[in-house]
Amino acid sequence: MPASYAYLGPEGTFTEVALRTLPETATRELVPYVSVQSALDAVRAGEAEAAFVPIENSVEGGITTTLDELVAGEPLMIYREVLLSITFALLVRPGTKLTDIKTVTAHPAAQPQVRNWLRTHLPDVTWESAASNADGARLVQEGRYDAAFAGEFAAARYGLEPLETGIHDAENAQTRFVLVGRPARPAAPTGADKTSVVLWQRDDHPGGLRDLLGEFATRGINLMLLQSRPTGAGIGNYCFCIDAEGHISDRRVAEALMGLKRICLQVRFLGSYPRADVKPGDVGDPLPGTSDEEFVAAADWVARCQDGRF
Repeated sequence: MPASYAYLGPEGTFTEVALRTLPETATRELVPYVSVQSALDAVRAGEAEAAFVPIENSVEGGITTTLDELVAGEPLMIYREVLLSITFALLVRPGTKLTDIKTVTAHPAAQPQVRNWLRTHLPDVTWESAASNADGARLVQEGRYDAAFAGEFAAARYGLEPLETGIHDAENAQTRFVLVGRPARPAAPTGADKTSVVLWQRDDHPGGLRDLLGEFATRGINLMLLQSRPTGAGIGNYCFCIDAEGHISDRRVAEALMGLKRICLQVRFLGSYPRADVKPGDVGDPLPGTSDEEFVAAADWVARCQDGRF
């Protein structure tokens, strides 16, 4: 397997900045790809060891392109996550004034994060989506658009100037990125972990989603993301992308997944990996009755009952 990480490029994206926070990148070749799909396909094809892509932001929620790519196709697995605080700069060619701007561009996920700023400062501009924020900067450099929303750090790379900086509609906005590779044994639990799965119902019936969520609730497992995505099989057909607290080696998580496997048409395991938002020592104890020790004790009691030793 090549010692390289694919990422959503080109150079100068927030994705690249977040990726470089991982210590192991010092020993990896970092290769930009034009889209999330092409970065993930590079892993599937064996061209890259892993891919690093955005999956969620705190303003709009899940990045649907990434979720859909993980839902479909050859299975992949999440191994790490990184959180990055996001503020935008309005990048322009030297000499451009705010009144000169008629067209702006950026990644679609950026628009909800600067919508109010645009309404106030550039209400009449035309918005065009780019493959990434850095790609938008490249298109401005080429003269295709007047301005791009991107990281201020991308300005020098593309010969642009930051006309405005610190742009954001929501304070403390963050984007979550994940390192995705081919399926293998998950890393050992840290005590502050997250498990990601995709669930397909057997059929559409009243209380169907409640049944799925009940497998987590009865075992005291908190959910951190729940997003429905269309399956492509027609209107009203959805699968559910879920992030849950805990590791697959935790008894409560393993039993929840076994329960889901019994009642779902399909379950896709996307990995158990360390959380980026908390440290292991900051995670509270499981709810009463849901610790590994209590699951073991309960299983032992059932075994003794079966043996007539209760």
